[in-house]
Amino acid sequence: MEEFVADEIESILYVVREISVYRIPPLKANEGHRAQGWGDLAQPLWKGRMRIVEKSDTVSLIFEDAQTGELFARALFDPSKPSVEAVLDSSRYFVIRIEDSGRKAYIGIGFSERSDSFDFNVALQDYTKRWKARMNPPLQVVEEDMPSPHIPPGPKKDYSLKEGQTFSISIPGRGGNFDNSSNLLGSRGGINVGSSTSSDVSGHSFPLLPPPPSAPKRR
Repeated sequence: MEEFVADEIESILYVVREISVYRIPPLKANEGHRAQGWGDLAQPLWKGRMRIVEKSDTVSLIFEDAQTGELFARALFDPSKPSVEAVLDSSRYFVIRIEDSGRKAYIGIGFSERSDSFDFNVALQDYTKRWKARMNPPLQVVEEDMPSPHIPPGPKKDYSLKEGQTFSISIPGRGGNFDNSSNLLGSRGGINVGSSTSSDVSGHSFPLLPPPPSAPKRR
């Protein structure tokens, strides 16, 4: 069981049963690769199977014999510095960079069918998207830490009463400072009607407002 856990899991991202490998000339300055400059494309350097294998955090392009599995070449695929480049004059041919102990070599590969080269491209693009998502995870924002747009910025004010503090509320009309000679309109004397119903039991006079003027009659 421990040996099974220690083994890294391999994922096969893509397999093509037949691919051609070519020896390519050095790239000229300010020019891209062209398959027509590789010589007779019907006479490749090697033919075999290619697999794209994902293991742990690395992806490799493995070129091997389709019958025996003998390894011909291995190229690491790093999205930060891509090792696969399409040629300028065909959608079926690519240039692969192979690195070993600091040394670099370039080989050309060719697919017999355009559908195979399309699937090859898609497999590399899918892995590149997953790699970018892993390298740049989305930020998790906690809503509690976000300030409310309805609260002005600045330190919060403390309106709570401290120990020993009290407050009082003054209500007009209550207490010893109430002026008995003032009416509800704030004036002295009020308007009295010769009837005891306009005064309360304590003798305070309440003003009686005049009725509103009647609307003029229409002729």
